[in-house]
Amino acid sequence: MGIVSEFKTFIARGNVIDLAVGVIIGGAFGTITKSLTDDIIMPIVGALFGGVDFSRFFIRLGAVPATFKGDPSSYADLKAAGVAMFGWGAFLTAVVNFVILAFIIFLLIKMINKLVDKETPSEAPTPEDVVLLREIRDSLKK
Repeated sequence: MGIVSEFKTFIARGNVIDLAVGVIIGGAFGTITKSLTDDIIMPIVGALFGGVDFSRFFIRLGAVPATFKGDPSSYADLKAAGVAMFGWGAFLTAVVNFVILAFIIFLLIKMINKLVDKETPSEAPTPEDVVLLREIRDSLKK
């Protein structure tokens, strides 16, 4: 019974629940970022470079199986068939996804910090505080 109550205490802690919510939101946010990259940014980049599809950039390292029925120039088909490949186009897309996600998180943190700074009262002493502190100091000297 002791382990069950310890587990309940562990789960009920705010930071564990906050972490779980963060992971769920992060997963959803990652999906949005992937769509932004795959469906909006990479097609624009591809159009700038002459309609290039970055997922098509790979180097085949292994032999294509004799039973292969897909497109030999398709990264997805070859990957599904288990062919060893160096998929630098897919990696480039992942790097772009990461940079976009990091930049969006940077902007969110920057915005949250501004909101928190506005809501947090100034810790600088007011003139009344200074006068009161001087009076206390003078009283203690006497």
